[in-house]
Amino acid sequence: MSGAEEQHAMTELEAQTATKTNTAMVNSRWALVGKVALAAVGLALLLLLGRQLGAYVPQFAAWVDTLGFWGPLVFILGYAAATVGFIPGSLLTLAAGAIFGLARGTLYVFVGATLGSTLAFLIARYFARGAIERRLENSPKFVVIDRAVAKEGLKIVFLLRLSPVFPYNLLNYALGLTRVSLRDYVTAAIGMIPGTFLYVYYGKAIGSLAAVAGGAEVERGAGYWVVLGVGLAATLVVTTFVTRIARRALAQEVEDG
Repeated sequence: MSGAEEQHAMTELEAQTATKTNTAMVNSRWALVGKVALAAVGLALLLLLGRQLGAYVPQFAAWVDTLGFWGPLVFILGYAAATVGFIPGSLLTLAAGAIFGLARGTLYVFVGATLGSTLAFLIARYFARGAIERRLENSPKFVVIDRAVAKEGLKIVFLLRLSPVFPYNLLNYALGLTRVSLRDYVTAAIGMIPGTFLYVYYGKAIGSLAAVAGGAEVERGAGYWVVLGVGLAATLVVTTFVTRIARRALAQEVEDG
């Protein structure tokens, strides 16, 4: 084979390789778009289903109240399932106070919420995180920020749990898409205790499942405003905290570069 023929063959091989590479990139992008679209549809269905199933929460609570020894276990599992399924937990939390009293109600809600939020976190991490990581490969700045946030994961998740601003059910899935460790995520669940305690207390004060289901309210005392104030302060702190972490991470990237 002459030099010209060899050069021509190499050119054709490079062209074929480039074509295959471009095709693979296009297919990869379409696959990512498909996964994102599927995730969005799944999230929308969960939200819709959660709202519909939320209407059955009073019946579930009334059933739990008849189960005696098995009531706490069924309630915890039901609360966990509600968390995964985007069913609002406020009514269940109030019901816990009416059924179990303040101490046990707070404990059962906390266990159920922690179990459910952990399941939602794991679902997001193992079904969607891979697509996020592949997307972030093309954005080094976001990779740096993601890693930096993970280092302070315990503080960040704890503050988010205290905040009343961030939607609880959605937050569980969103945090699964970050690099926050499972250990930090679960440990930070203690941030849910003040709000849980307050709602269970209200449920106990209302006193009956029928009144809870009917939307009865109690006067919001000092405890409510204290918890709300702490939550709003946590919102401000976590927003400032994450912003500073991102700035430091980007500044470090520039220095290292």
